Amino acid sequence: MLFNSYEFVLGFLPAAALGFFLIGRSGGARAALAWLIAASTLFYGWSHPEHLALLIGSILVNFAIGRKLRSRPSRPLLAAGMVLNLLLLGYFKYANFLLDTLTGLTGTDLRIGAILLPLAISFFTLQQVAYLVDAYRGEIEEHGLLRYGLFVALFPQLIAGPIVYFREMYPQLKDRRIVRWEPDNLSIGLTIFSIGLFKKVVIADSLALYVDPVFAYAELGRALTVLEAWAAAVTYGLQIYFDFSGYTDMAIGIARMFGLRLPENFNSPYKARNIIDFWRRWHMTLSRFFRDYLYIPLGGSRAGRTRQFVNLMLTMLIVGLWHGAAWTFVVWGAIHGLYLLIAHAWLQIKERFKWVSGRRSGALGWVAVATTFAAVTVAWVFFRSESFGGATVMLMAMFGQNGLALPRSYEGYLNALGGIGTILSGLGVRFTDLEVFFGGEQLLWLVPLLMLVWLMPNTREIVSEQVGGRAEPVRWLTPQFWPSLRWGVYVGSLTMLALASMTRISEFIYFRF
Repeated sequence: MLFNSYEFVLGFLPAAALGFFLIGRSGGARAALAWLIAASTLFYGWSHPEHLALLIGSILVNFAIGRKLRSRPSRPLLAAGMVLNLLLLGYFKYANFLLDTLTGLTGTDLRIGAILLPLAISFFTLQQVAYLVDAYRGEIEEHGLLRYGLFVALFPQLIAGPIVYFREMYPQLKDRRIVRWEPDNLSIGLTIFSIGLFKKVVIADSLALYVDPVFAYAELGRALTVLEAWAAAVTYGLQIYFDFSGYTDMAIGIARMFGLRLPENFNSPYKARNIIDFWRRWHMTLSRFFRDYLYIPLGGSRAGRTRQFVNLMLTMLIVGLWHGAAWTFVVWGAIHGLYLLIAHAWLQIKERFKWVSGRRSGALGWVAVATTFAAVTVAWVFFRSESFGGATVMLMAMFGQNGLALPRSYEGYLNALGGIGTILSGLGVRFTDLEVFFGGEQLLWLVPLLMLVWLMPNTREIVSEQVGGRAEPVRWLTPQFWPSLRWGVYVGSLTMLALASMTRISEFIYFRF
């Protein structure tokens, strides 16, 4: 079941919330949590009920191992638990990838047939690996199966995060006040959810119409112009931005309706002024997980600069592979690893020579933001492409292999502005028919959306919570949430536009991972 579907928005979510609070009022917190985990299993099994046994079995096995680790920490038992989780993930997600790679290297057909990837396996595997490590470290307090199962299967964050730790969710799940009806939670949660739904349905799904044809064109090996390639790459960067931030908003908003607070997961990453800052802002809980349970255990930066760089690159290669079972994702991770090495090396050079590293402002700040955005956009090409061939076609076009061309219709407009078209023709610019550039229609999306991601506050800044879980009242023109009729009209309008646009149902990009 998708968040961006009528059955979820108009059926499942209201029923789940109403049942939770009614049962909590009459039967207590434990009964309400049991209702919530039942609703979560229904949500997960809606499309592929055959995978429910996998989720439930994973929960039971990890709970049993975690219980043993809490009472008697054992490195062999911890290792066994982690191997079981990684083998499960490895079989469903990476078995055919590894066999296809071996087939290509050896020429021997080692394929075992199609394996349907269970929804959310990448996410609930990471959460349970972190749980086992924390149990071994003695950082997990005593708990029962009900709350552990809900920690794993809670439907708002089950499918694509945020990736949560048990120690940050359990105190909320054991608080009996969770079943108390709080109007502020509903108003804040609905606001965040509506913003996220609008991002996904109205913005991200519309941008896909300008992205898919160009990347499909590249997969066929057809030549693209600089304008077509860059327009598609930038559009995809915005598509995945609004798709994933939309999901994150919806997950956090739904959880808030139930009185639960999920960790922040998306903080205007395209405002980052360097790639280190980008990874502090993009999929923040994933970055946190790999920092806490891979990069730091490998030694982090404690064993010298060379070891730090090796740890950074290894971590980013695994981050890339986690996103998808394809070498294009590994290359995407390697590119970001290289970016991070360059960024950290630059910081160390500045530290060594005692250069003042104040925050860039004005023009220099915008140059830093634009440079970071361009670097991320280039890397997105491998993330989106289905093959190295398609990625190569895109990148060669982006860097000018096929020359610079503009739509034929632009020549007359430019010549009317003082013969600019003729001047450009003399400089080698061609005016021709571009097959997969959508002209002013596409620019009408790109320009306002780039201004939105660079200049406007993000969802968490709009719905700030500074006093008792509520936003402070601010001036009328400030885009900051405060429960009021005015904001009710805003949120209602966004919701109605999103509902009216849900004619084509598409899954979230991160569902594939």
